[in-house]
Amino acid sequence: MSTLKEIQGRNIESVSSDPANAGGGDIWYNSTSNTLKGVVQSEAWSSTSPGIYSKNTAGGAGTATAAVVYGGASSSGTVYHNETVEYDGSGFSIGGNLNTARQDGGSCGIQTAALFVGGEAPVSGNVAVVEEYNGSTWSEETNIPTSDRGWGSFGLQGAGVMVGGATAPTSKCQEYDGSSWTAGGSLNDGRRLSGMGCGILTAGLVAGGNPNSNKTETYNGTAWATGNTLNTGRQQGKMSGPQTLGLVWGGETPSITTATEKFDGTSWTASPATLGTAVKNNSGNKDTTSGASALNVYGNTPGDTSGAEEYNVSTNTITAGAWASGGAMGTAGYNISGVGPQTAGLGFARYTAPAKNNGYTEEYNGSTWSEQGDLSTGRMAACGFGTQTAAVCAGGKQDPGSHQSVTEEYGGSTWTAGNALPSTRVVAAGVGILTAGVVCGGEIPAITDTSLEYDGTNYTSGGTMNTARGGARGSGILTAGLIFGGNEPAASDATEEYNGTSWSNGGDMITARNAFGGSSAGTQSSSMAFQGVPNLATTMGYDGTAWSTRPSLGTGVAKGGGFGTGTLAVSFGGTTGPSTGTTATENFTGETSAVNIKTFTTS
Repeated sequence: MSTLKEIQGRNIESVSSDPANAGGGDIWYNSTSNTLKGVVQSEAWSSTSPGIYSKNTAGGAGTATAAVVYGGASSSGTVYHNETVEYDGSGFSIGGNLNTARQDGGSCGIQTAALFVGGEAPVSGNVAVVEEYNGSTWSEETNIPTSDRGWGSFGLQGAGVMVGGATAPTSKCQEYDGSSWTAGGSLNDGRRLSGMGCGILTAGLVAGGNPNSNKTETYNGTAWATGNTLNTGRQQGKMSGPQTLGLVWGGETPSITTATEKFDGTSWTASPATLGTAVKNNSGNKDTTSGASALNVYGNTPGDTSGAEEYNVSTNTITAGAWASGGAMGTAGYNISGVGPQTAGLGFARYTAPAKNNGYTEEYNGSTWSEQGDLSTGRMAACGFGTQTAAVCAGGKQDPGSHQSVTEEYGGSTWTAGNALPSTRVVAAGVGILTAGVVCGGEIPAITDTSLEYDGTNYTSGGTMNTARGGARGSGILTAGLIFGGNEPAASDATEEYNGTSWSNGGDMITARNAFGGSSAGTQSSSMAFQGVPNLATTMGYDGTAWSTRPSLGTGVAKGGGFGTGTLAVSFGGTTGPSTGTTATENFTGETSAVNIKTFTTS
């Protein structure tokens, strides 16, 4: 038997603590715990940010970190979709719409060069329409000779293959060169495959199909060869990867399944990785080079879902980003302001029944809240910015009572009076720190597009916003600020960036957020938006250009507070009913990755 030194050129090292830079294949003896340890490879599905819509039977292409998903239908069969979303490994953002809404078409390619072929459209049924995606827009190209849906599909935009289908002959095969279609070799076992294909034109793979088939065939660009069967026959699942590293997951067996299988070019083996939720008519990516990662999104569970999961084979253990319960506030309230990082936050100014106008102030350490000195002027819907030890509360309103121009500054335990705003202002957004902040928009009492800069003593006029609004939320600093959402007076999806002098338009939000009904955390290039009227749980992230989905709150809430960063945020307070304040807090932690260290034992 070979020794480790003979295999790797080194002996097992004895260390007092696990090495911080350990990699795949490394083995060591931990003398403190008296254990033999090493870094091992694992494979698993993990939850990720949800898709923007709930639907099934959509097309998909690209890699697990650069995917594009398009089309689809509702499970009722009454709604056909033309929307496109793009996935960057963290969340989904909006892409260009298809010209023809349809479902169950053939798809392949990459995120910036995808293909969608045929499918079923409303009224007209099966279509021959072909569209190409360039990363932003879809264009109609040469129709496929046969109108059909349910293709098995694989390849690239300029070298694609559509095989099988729902309409006889189901053994047909068509190849696309980017401009025209030619007949390829016929399947040995014709069937409806509905997207169950992967690989490239000269090295393709299809498996499963209607009705719950376990048959596999490989393609060499000319002819099909019968391969070893799946361990579990299935239909309406999804496939990705090259021919020799094919991956199939989900589908119907005939029950909806979580099972995943891997192909090595010859045989299928069951993967220990299973989906968190059984699904069929699902969508995802179609990677032609790697079988070590995949994306699953949408489908029937049995109802339509927006859920998404990632598959990874890695020496790292991936923990998905998620919201989790934090410590409860001392006093429930809404229309509340918040500032600071996740472990040093501040919440202040709120509406609390029956007291209504409340000056309560609480500090948060990441797990518990503690009461601090009250504001001198109790109010709600005020503008807040700064840090836990240097915060500003400006304006706001009382109920019953008037709009406020009062400014107060917090020094870590108590509030002191600052110079008042030039005029009353309510539901304004705040950006920056105590000595370099911006009060943006709001009502004075009409909705305004003006902003005011604060230097810790005085207010001066800032840049004029492009969109007048109240109830927006903000994040960032004076010279790199961000505001989004609010009322115009209708709910707004507008995003604006501030450079310390002027405002410029950023990417629109996926959905509008209104009436001081959302909250935010982060910087101009890494921000989160969460909460919203009516009691929204959906969360979005901004990367400096576009908004994309993030994991949802555990409980939908409106008019609460927020603070933190784009990866470590806090949502607190708000309403969960028409006038029901809550003390609930949730902490967000973004996706993390850690080396998968295993302790070796005998059994």
